[in-house]
Amino acid sequence: MTSTPSPRSAPGPRVAASPRDAPAPQLSTPLSVVAVRSHRHRAPLLRPFVTAARRTEAVEYVVAEVELADGTIGQGSAAETVAVTGESADTISVALQGPLRSAIVGVTGTITELSARVAGALDGATSAKASLEVALHDAWAQSLGAPLVELLGGRPGDRLLNDMTISLEDPEVMARHAREAVASGEQILKIKLGHDIEEDRHRLAAVVEAAPGIRLRLDANQGWVPEQAIDIITGFLEDGLPIDLVEQPVAAANIEGLARVSAAVEVPIMADESVWNAEDARRLVEADAVDMLNIKLAKTGGLRGALAIADIALEAGVECMVGAMMEPRISISAAAHLAIAHPAITMIDLDPPFWFTSDVPAGGYAQEDGWLRLLGGPGLGLERLIADVDPSGGDQ
Repeated sequence: MTSTPSPRSAPGPRVAASPRDAPAPQLSTPLSVVAVRSHRHRAPLLRPFVTAARRTEAVEYVVAEVELADGTIGQGSAAETVAVTGESADTISVALQGPLRSAIVGVTGTITELSARVAGALDGATSAKASLEVALHDAWAQSLGAPLVELLGGRPGDRLLNDMTISLEDPEVMARHAREAVASGEQILKIKLGHDIEEDRHRLAAVVEAAPGIRLRLDANQGWVPEQAIDIITGFLEDGLPIDLVEQPVAAANIEGLARVSAAVEVPIMADESVWNAEDARRLVEADAVDMLNIKLAKTGGLRGALAIADIALEAGVECMVGAMMEPRISISAAAHLAIAHPAITMIDLDPPFWFTSDVPAGGYAQEDGWLRLLGGPGLGLERLIADVDPSGGDQ
């Protein structure tokens, strides 16, 4: 396995990293849930988002609301990701209005107790669970008048360097998008690669020519077998390309293959599809299979599951990224609070809302020259998104 200097001490990825130490009195605050509601939205993208696994032109998503006895309303969201989590907007809505709603409405408990009820309400449905569990955390923090990041042990003033994804297209299209991203101030590009090694070489060469000196993160989305991964990554390094990491080069279940790639190449290997929960994280760490973990709320079922993964990584000295599916601003705001709060998280991949034609609701975070910072305010720091706000239509 190879190692790189911690991004905490290297220039760029994080400013003013802080410890995680959520105060016990706030964790023990009782919350009484009186209602769970949901509404659907559709957000077209500015251009298609393409990976080795899927193509997305518009995002169907569901907003979950939790109302507490004191009138506080928290919100979370879940995007339709059938190809990844198996969930559609229909199944997310059914889960929220069925077993998930039943698990917490009329219940009084701490944030950890209510989160556990959400986690145990049904099998799977990780995106739906995440939307409700985030809404609980938003309501919890709002009721205490504090930014969520503070209750998770972080500082609102910290910031992290985001990346911009260049999705899987013809080389000349990817080159154009790379030039546009650099012109807008991006410092790191995440490049989607795929199943055709020679075509991937052409794609990456076009991006590097269009944006010389840009930092690169490569994501194969399980597109290679181990031998291919070793060959192509080694070739990229021999060409002197500025590659920060390679994400999920082989199939999610192929832990032994991940370990082989990690041992053979001089660049950090990150697991994404291979890590959904704390058990997965521990398995990967104990197998010495990867250098880094990508945490996504839509996979972990919410913040508590994500924190459990980050805690395992911190203990093992493994750095983490917080990433996302193609998700709306509510989900990304929650992910940003998580990322800034936990010391094991040194990287973010939270660009999806920049792909949306309508970026609602207002608040949460802002970004300048690639640096993402929270805007403050209680909870997630967002305005409430109601069903008739989204200008793209499609609300239900």
